[in-house]
Amino acid sequence: MKKDLISITDFTKDEYLRIMELAKEFEENPNQDLLKGKVVASLFFEPSTRTRLSFETAISRLGGRIIGFADPDSSSATKGETLHDTIKMVSNYADLIVMRHPLEGAARYAAEISSVPVLNAGDGANQHPTQTLLDMYSIVKTQGTLDNLNIFMVGDLKYGRTVHSLLQAMSEFENPIFNFIAPDILQMPRAYKLHLEEKGIRYFEHEEFTDIISEADIIYMTRVQKERFSDPIEYEKVKNVYILQNSMLANTKPNLKILHPLPRVNEISTDVDKNEKAYYFDQARNGVFARQAIIAHTMNLK
Repeated sequence: MKKDLISITDFTKDEYLRIMELAKEFEENPNQDLLKGKVVASLFFEPSTRTRLSFETAISRLGGRIIGFADPDSSSATKGETLHDTIKMVSNYADLIVMRHPLEGAARYAAEISSVPVLNAGDGANQHPTQTLLDMYSIVKTQGTLDNLNIFMVGDLKYGRTVHSLLQAMSEFENPIFNFIAPDILQMPRAYKLHLEEKGIRYFEHEEFTDIISEADIIYMTRVQKERFSDPIEYEKVKNVYILQNSMLANTKPNLKILHPLPRVNEISTDVDKNEKAYYFDQARNGVFARQAIIAHTMNLK
């Protein structure tokens, strides 16, 4: 039976921990020919830098070959080919499909059609499970645990698929506390808050965080995503609402790490980059090892 990763909830807590173990193993020894003789299709219907390149690096370091496209304009989608037909065709050519798509639910639909495993590299504002697993690997590397952490999520919590997936995954561990910092129009959707309430997990909502930043173990900054707004005036109102500056970190916990799925725009000042609590560039590097682990796990290579 093929194994897909479409939502972070497709994996169990034990599988999260297994991915952490494998990612550590790949970080120590990244070049392993586990995909020798295999072909992976990289289908990016939406622009990407880190996700696409880290997946392609992961595949290359595992000895696999890559087919696909980084721009839908270079695919038959421009001729009107349906997603159904594209996936049906590509699954005849490849042993694994990695797909990013602007429509929520597109990855699940692709998995239902495909005869080979599908990894969701982001579907609209819905989920980004491989990002979540590299985020978790970054957290466990820097904190030594996934339990008892106070996690601040800042910025676009309405459309931010990375925070949606991370919330669901971290809610499987012991005693997390979530602090949601967002303007009113970008608050965490009710469904995710209900998920926490059902599990008895504490969360708090704020519009500012300078007075409580000293409580954070992880600050997860997000970009306000212009491409998710139908009204440019609404975007202009909130685009620079939170800017993390180095001076704000003066009285924070020594173990604090700042994460960001990148790309950043203005939400983290460049003066933060030299602070030892800034971890977002290391986090991006961890994406290669986490994605090697995900590929190895879903294809039963280890």
